[in-house]
Amino acid sequence: MLKRLILALMLCLPAPFALMSSAGAVTLGDDGLHKQDWFSITFRDMREDMQSAAEEGKRLAIIIEQRGCIYCKKVHEEILTDPQVRDYIKANYKMVQYNLYGDEEVIDLDGEVLTEKTAARKWGIAFTPTILFLPESAEGELDSRQAAVAAMPGAFQKGTFLDMFTWVREKLYETEEDFQRYHARRIRERNEAGIPNTD
Repeated sequence: MLKRLILALMLCLPAPFALMSSAGAVTLGDDGLHKQDWFSITFRDMREDMQSAAEEGKRLAIIIEQRGCIYCKKVHEEILTDPQVRDYIKANYKMVQYNLYGDEEVIDLDGEVLTEKTAARKWGIAFTPTILFLPESAEGELDSRQAAVAAMPGAFQKGTFLDMFTWVREKLYETEEDFQRYHARRIRERNEAGIPNTD
């Protein structure tokens, strides 16, 4: 009788794997977005955030996401929790999260006061996640999308993701080696070194 009672109770409980947090589990915020404890929380003043990043010897990257986005979940659980990716980004970037449909105030580089959702529309963001990589400094009247040195829409594998962050950090966008050529070279170099590619 006791065995049947225990079995019945076990069947009513969530599966054991649901009770344990996986290595890649991340927090889901009240806004429905996945959170990383190392993301920067700012007033979303783009010029101020760029300056703050520069003072820390870093670059500013903003990640635009939305509630229920399966690709955002993949990036958070599989890529941003990878120690190599996480540590590189933390050391080299100030990462700020934006909600595609959010109402938090944003001050664009051109001084226009927007909400997260009107900024996303202004910048032409149609897919989540999208990461915008901002320049070290910005002069003139460009908005954030116009000033961005690169954009990465979508959920890529670790190699592509890390290569893009490295390509921007090393300012290779100022050279003749565009990202596709750089990424192809990095894949060849990893293959030649016997390092598995994760693309």
